[in-house]
Amino acid sequence: MNPPTFLPRHLALKFLVTLGGVAALSWEVLWQLKASLAFGTSALGTALTLAVTMAGMTVGSLAMGRYTRIRSLRAPARWYGGLEISIGLFGLLMPWGFDALESLDTAIYALLPEMASPLHGLGAVLLLGPPALAMGATVPIFKALSREFETPVSLLYGLNTAGAATGVLLLSFVILPSVGVVQTTWLIAGVNLLAGGGAIALAGAPRRAAAAQSSTPRPVAHGISFSTAQLAVFATGFATFGLEVAWFRCLRAAFWNTSGTFAIMLASVLVPLALGARAVPWLRRRAIHPGVVLACAGMAILLSTPLVERMDLFKFAARPDAAYLEVLLLWLTLSLAIMGPAMFFLGMLLPWCLEEFDTPAASGRLYGVNTLASVVGSLLCAWWLLPQVGFARAAWSIGAGISLLSVATIPRFRPVVAGAAFAALAVAISTTSSPGRDRPYGTLRRDLRSVIAVDEGPDSTITVLGVPNGTRMLMIDGFVAADDNPLGNQYMEWMGRLPAMLHDNPRSALVICFGTGRTANSVRLEGISSLDIVDLNAAVFNVAHLFEINQGVLDDPRTRSVVMDGRAWLRRTTERYDLVTLEPMPPNFAGVNALYSREFYLSVAEHLNPGGIAAQWLPFHLVEVDHATAIAASFADVFHESILWIDPASGTGILLGRVEPGSTPLGETWPGFARPITRPLNRSEVHKAVRLSGKTFADYAKLGRLITDDNQLLSFGQIRNGSRGRYAARVGPANHALLGRISTKPAFLLNEAERNRRARIQRRRDPARQPP
Repeated sequence: MNPPTFLPRHLALKFLVTLGGVAALSWEVLWQLKASLAFGTSALGTALTLAVTMAGMTVGSLAMGRYTRIRSLRAPARWYGGLEISIGLFGLLMPWGFDALESLDTAIYALLPEMASPLHGLGAVLLLGPPALAMGATVPIFKALSREFETPVSLLYGLNTAGAATGVLLLSFVILPSVGVVQTTWLIAGVNLLAGGGAIALAGAPRRAAAAQSSTPRPVAHGISFSTAQLAVFATGFATFGLEVAWFRCLRAAFWNTSGTFAIMLASVLVPLALGARAVPWLRRRAIHPGVVLACAGMAILLSTPLVERMDLFKFAARPDAAYLEVLLLWLTLSLAIMGPAMFFLGMLLPWCLEEFDTPAASGRLYGVNTLASVVGSLLCAWWLLPQVGFARAAWSIGAGISLLSVATIPRFRPVVAGAAFAALAVAISTTSSPGRDRPYGTLRRDLRSVIAVDEGPDSTITVLGVPNGTRMLMIDGFVAADDNPLGNQYMEWMGRLPAMLHDNPRSALVICFGTGRTANSVRLEGISSLDIVDLNAAVFNVAHLFEINQGVLDDPRTRSVVMDGRAWLRRTTERYDLVTLEPMPPNFAGVNALYSREFYLSVAEHLNPGGIAAQWLPFHLVEVDHATAIAASFADVFHESILWIDPASGTGILLGRVEPGSTPLGETWPGFARPITRPLNRSEVHKAVRLSGKTFADYAKLGRLITDDNQLLSFGQIRNGSRGRYAARVGPANHALLGRISTKPAFLLNEAERNRRARIQRRRDPARQPP
């Protein structure tokens, strides 16, 4: 007996293919997240994950295409269902696989450090290779499905891509913030199983009569050879992923570098790609040559790049207190308007060629070539073009290459196309802005800030800016991370001095995140014997000599600098320290959750000597109240005796803690003042800056929800808690107002409004951490 169908077969197929796309990109986001925790947050880890995924899809597509040349697929829906189910099952193994790989990396690094990177590659192949193979194998099957269900393969491909855009938005803004990584893994696997089971059921559903399967042949567009088609899809795959790298580098600097921002940037690429695929039947009915599409794509790239360069200069029509979601929607609209046309035209070529060459084997070959080009484009752009010429010139090169290919491909009007492409290139070159390289981000007034040095590497763009008063500023992807003004950012000096002053006799120290080197130098000035400085970006070490405020700390023989993710270093090293201090990028930036989670603090605690002190930056001016209390709660959960110190100059918070209580309460005495060292504040001023300690700190921490690697609260929680980001200057005052209430009034004296506010916070927290 055949299973019942609740939708017409062709509609059911479209729904299932869309579901497959939702799951596919959701897996890629989860894989990248788990890889960043296992390998460390770096361009190398990102590139490795992308390369393995896309290479696996290439091999899967080619292998399935070859198989279809040998044997026909009699039940393609059943094949598709089996592949979707296998993707879901392999995905369920991901958490255990990455945990095992992380443990193996620690053991291998201790014996053979040079083998760590090859191990990462091998591990990624073993973990991500099988599901990636299955993802790639679905595309040749799309061709067989399109025949059986009389549906254009370009439509199936477009729906799959639209599902991918939907998946990344749902994952980033709904699923991960609500249920965490582990439950999201099970949920996405369930989507795969649903799509797979539905496809298998569809294979057994009643089919149309044979007579109904014949239809009037559609008009075919101008034909191109298969070799030309392969060249075209290689070029568009290279261009799409190369532009993602180049344009996203600029957008990360223009927007906030958060996980939500990355999701809307990715959606602004996927949505036009899906619309481009949907437009293919219209193109073919009108016999529009693919060379015309290539020409439009090349010119759109060239004309869009000057607009992308100026993203940081556009004034957003947002209210001063605009919510984070509102700001993201504005950015999505702007990104779609500027990047959309180029991606729309690039998205037409692959589905056009899939329609033109009417066999699953040809589809497999074309998709394999396209995904291979994606790997080449992203790696070449990140590791060669960006460091050599910058993102704007990298985009010009890609646009010029696509235009040149269109001139060679189009059968008519070549002089006209060549002239138009040359004019577009001239416009791009003559209107270039090159933020971060030729001008500072956020301003065109070169009399206020000048670019002294630029280091544009695969991880980020580092820019050193000069100000007429002699101050130099360090900008990382458009964010002013530090400056060398002795009176500004003074908290950075206290990030190094305070933990040393709380210790009886500090000899060894670890500084995670270097910046201008002010914190590292202040640790050194407290008289330590050995200092390890770890930063994942080699560029900050390269420009350190431009900042006199660090007093050449990297040249001190007591100092060792290490280019590595700080969390990965703690996992790999056997060193133990008296002090560990860190000031990473803002807590809500993408990937920074890993340096504020409970798991990270446990790793820090394991590397502290008895009586060791940990220090963590708490920027009240950059995070919502809920996230500030969460940081304190996670810190206090590991460092059982903690205090909050407030920099008198800036109001910035510094958390200081030790695992076990000492003979005197932390912060009550400062042994460091017994050492003859000159400091900006005296004993009384330092003691007075202790805002919370003992019970008051515990009361403050109880208001927060624990940050973990699973809930990714800082990376994905801004939508859920209604964050208004840095558009509202109220977050700093709100944080300090709460500190004032905590430190001056016990809970039973709070008014009704404050009790209600705390009750709302309590309902959002973990049930296991309810306040009294």
